[in-house]
Amino acid sequence: MNSQQKISNLDNLVFDNCFIRELPADTETINNRRQVIGACYSRVLPTPVANPQRVAYSREAAELLDLTTDACESDDFIQVFAGNRLAAGMEPYATCYGGHQFGNWAGQLGDGRAINLGEAVNRKGERWALQLKGAGPTPYSRTADGLAVLRSSVREFLCSEAMYHLGVPTTRALSLMLTGEPVIRDMFYNGNPKAEPGAIVCRVAPSFTRFGNFQILTARRDIVLLKKLADYTIRTDFPHLGEPSPATYVTWFTEVCRRTAEMIVHWQRVGFVHGVMNTDNMSILGLTIDYGPYGWLENYDPNWTPNTTDAEERRYRFGNQPQIAFWNLGQLANAIYPLIEQVEPLQQALAIYTETFEQGWQAMMAGKLGLNAFDPATDGELCTGLLALLQLVETDMTIFYRQLAMLNTNMETPLFVSNHEDAINHFSMAYYVPKQVTPDYKERLGLWLNRYFNRIKNDGAPDDIRRRRMNSVNPKYVLRNYMTQLAIDKAEQGDFSMVNELLELLRRPYDEQPGKEEFAAKRPDWARQRAGCSMLSCSS
Repeated sequence: MNSQQKISNLDNLVFDNCFIRELPADTETINNRRQVIGACYSRVLPTPVANPQRVAYSREAAELLDLTTDACESDDFIQVFAGNRLAAGMEPYATCYGGHQFGNWAGQLGDGRAINLGEAVNRKGERWALQLKGAGPTPYSRTADGLAVLRSSVREFLCSEAMYHLGVPTTRALSLMLTGEPVIRDMFYNGNPKAEPGAIVCRVAPSFTRFGNFQILTARRDIVLLKKLADYTIRTDFPHLGEPSPATYVTWFTEVCRRTAEMIVHWQRVGFVHGVMNTDNMSILGLTIDYGPYGWLENYDPNWTPNTTDAEERRYRFGNQPQIAFWNLGQLANAIYPLIEQVEPLQQALAIYTETFEQGWQAMMAGKLGLNAFDPATDGELCTGLLALLQLVETDMTIFYRQLAMLNTNMETPLFVSNHEDAINHFSMAYYVPKQVTPDYKERLGLWLNRYFNRIKNDGAPDDIRRRRMNSVNPKYVLRNYMTQLAIDKAEQGDFSMVNELLELLRRPYDEQPGKEEFAAKRPDWARQRAGCSMLSCSS
């Protein structure tokens, strides 16, 4: 697309707001907190802010909307995506949904601090919903203020784009704006609230529909509206499935199961922990949505969760994400059951989730190890042996796999087979506590590497091909928690340079990027327990 075909004036964006055109609206027009019955959304305007300022924008997300660089760097861009002005065709609204939070039904939730501006259609005919997060209260805000602070907004903005460049299905982030107004938050829920800089992220996705949009309607026994929403979703977001019918609902649910499984495989591949996998945070499109108290595995620990709210139960820990996704899909199955009234097809669809995840996980692990394909006869034990090994000492998962790719397996007798010290030296940069590297661990590492060497030899791929395979799925750079916190610290002082530096770094997470190696190093010791660098609360 050349520059003449792109949009330099936001009023030239083309909106086709079919969600509000085809689905029923809340009849109450006053923006007060309430239960919204018999409607899929409420019309609501963003709250104007005093002194908006652009922190960053994503040029790749802008390209989805055909926007030029000049458009994104204009003052009008700031005004529109801080909520101070509506571009032509925008019709703001907040959606109604419910959900299970930490396994318990929470009733109505809804877009408490997210306001949809409308659905833009680009020149390719793609539909992109634009949503401001932190733009003020809605009828679904409950006791909250509908605002967001800079620290959480930096995290959402950077992670949305980082996940995209990692190849993980995700919602996107177009822009990050300061509002120029303070927001009061109690970050640690310890009775010490303080003022923080307010901010707004513009999120972008084909749809922000969640499992909870369907759950709330079934919970209220509004089956007529449930069918209307399901039919709309199929016709708009799954048109390849054909016209809605009981059979189509099953096919649709099966595809949701498959997409969700594929998303979770990617999470496990890169070491991403969502932190709050409530059903209202699950996208019907199989996209990662709602970047709250997320985190990245540094030392490999399947029991780790970044969410302080989940610190005791650890329901949403890294190793439990596949099972939680399955449970959440079961709740969606319950929600759409009235449209099908048969249990077996829904159970079969859930079985597709399990099958898709298992096959995807095997293929993913084969890729991480540089194998042609997963061989169940040998590779199940090879993988479980490695994952057990990674837990014996605090081992940085991201660094370990990149170092594994660097091994020279073409030697007649690789050094690590006969001398375990060479293996330890090779992986030393991945160990957080060197004193944990005991003689027993060294021996076990050497034995595993010997099995791996023999498997690679049987696979027949030369090292250069194996290395390329591994480095295409094992990132060198991920959005480590401490890196984000450093960017937040600077941004809170008015310096946005690191936010933009990380955005640029994360555009090429699999490349070596000479001069950027500091961002590929393991977490520094000072960040082990620092707030924002290890666990986080939901406060934002």
